[in-house]
Amino acid sequence: MTSLLQRRPDSGLGNIRSSPSAPSRNIDWLLLIAQAALSAIGLATVYSASYTKGKSPYQYVQRQEVFLIGAVVLMIVVMWVDYEHWRERAALFYGATVMLLMLVIVAGAVSGGARLGFDIGPLKIQPAEFAKVTVLLALASYLAEERTQRITYARFSGGLILIGIPAALIIIQPDLGSASVVVAIAMGVLLVAGARFKHIALITALSLMTVAAAVVARIVNTYQLLRITVFVNSDRCNEPGQLHDLCQQVRNSTRAVAIGGIFGKGWLQGPITNSRNDIPVQWADFPFSAVGEQFGLVGSAVLIGLYALMLLRIFRIAQLSRDTLGTYICAGAFAMILWQVFQNIGMTIGIMPVTGLPLPFVSYGGSGLFALYALLGLVQNVHMRRYR
Repeated sequence: MTSLLQRRPDSGLGNIRSSPSAPSRNIDWLLLIAQAALSAIGLATVYSASYTKGKSPYQYVQRQEVFLIGAVVLMIVVMWVDYEHWRERAALFYGATVMLLMLVIVAGAVSGGARLGFDIGPLKIQPAEFAKVTVLLALASYLAEERTQRITYARFSGGLILIGIPAALIIIQPDLGSASVVVAIAMGVLLVAGARFKHIALITALSLMTVAAAVVARIVNTYQLLRITVFVNSDRCNEPGQLHDLCQQVRNSTRAVAIGGIFGKGWLQGPITNSRNDIPVQWADFPFSAVGEQFGLVGSAVLIGLYALMLLRIFRIAQLSRDTLGTYICAGAFAMILWQVFQNIGMTIGIMPVTGLPLPFVSYGGSGLFALYALLGLVQNVHMRRYR
């Protein structure tokens, strides 16, 4: 018995747990802290922007808390299993996503002239949000099979088809914002995979041609065209109707950021965010205006700094990855978060057209939050298993 007790600390399980290369000992805590801080800011922002506008002061923030708990559970599951397991099922996830995107077009709930998701009671499930992650996983898995330093044209063409199908289905909904994210993910992965400049130029040209064709075919609805009109030609903002309302939404958002000054008006003290309804659905589409008004330049800088920290950690994990699959996953995650942050903040301050893209971890919404937590679960997975 004594000899058994003496040998017990040297058992295989003990070695796994104590080994420096054990996955549980290689969580990127700085990335996790940035993610948690952004999510906490998101809860405070959702509450401050919605507590005077819903049936209950806690209507939206309570839902967001439930979404957050579910997203954390999903992230833990994604982190727990080696990402090679998810690679083996990438085709299954991709196929299920394409089927859901097709089903949305046929039977999705109509909102603002578009079919973006399914309404299940008070919840709205948007497959386009999950498509961002499943398309990334499928594309990264496909390109990781290439053994050369630069991907071949045949492999590039196959990757183009992989992203083209879901991107086209998302445009048909129509949801130009989410489609642009899929393209940004593809750009990030392909650049890291060694795609030539002419390949990237081809993707850009095809994306622009697809959007132009959707506009000509009247797939893109009037409301989305008006959003582009507001950005391109603000002189038409004096025209009555939806165009004027959209212009006012952007102007009020920009004004809210401006009046925040250096230190802001204080939480729940914003004259636009907390007293009026001048920015419709601010808690989902324009949360950065709420941050800017209540916490000023300092609060906005802290928020952007957290995103910068997150992106730096993802970049570092991409460099440390044990294989090209992990590197490509991180490249796609980096491109997705960077593009959504730039686009959302840009439309808030008037330098980008309004697309409805959420601000990662801050905007209200369950589908987007689940997708982001699954995405960072994959990134953590790569870091946790970086040792061969």
